[in-house]
Amino acid sequence: MAQEYHRNPAAVDALTPEQYHVTQENGTERPFTGEYWDNHEPGIYVDVVSGEPLFASVDKFDSGSGWPSFTKPIESASVAEKRDLSHLMVRTEVRSAFGDSHLGHVFPDGPRDAGGLRYCINSAALRFIHLDDLEAEGYGQYKTLFAKEEA
Repeated sequence: MAQEYHRNPAAVDALTPEQYHVTQENGTERPFTGEYWDNHEPGIYVDVVSGEPLFASVDKFDSGSGWPSFTKPIESASVAEKRDLSHLMVRTEVRSAFGDSHLGHVFPDGPRDAGGLRYCINSAALRFIHLDDLEAEGYGQYKTLFAKEEA
């Protein structure tokens, strides 16, 4: 049976000030300062509020932007896209579907050979779960994403 994810009020209360600003107030962390912008370890990234799986390291790439960047979410239903007209720009905001956390934005300037999208995500919106810990953390079904890497 699939695990259900939801907005967790206790998790919101436990957020650091930066995590709260990013996820609840649509903030943005400064580039090159987030915990995961330069993480190259295998694993998945989940919403810090709901725990829902969002992105996998196999889809992460160095965009040079200073934020973790991914070519796609693990499952498209895990993210919701919303038009963002803030800061005198037209952008597409990315939110977690169940936790409703602001994650970042998606842009059409990603690697063409991987679909052309760049999900530019704030580290403060994420919790990283290493490949070796997926089973123990309840995300064992996502180990299959790494089958090619281990072969």
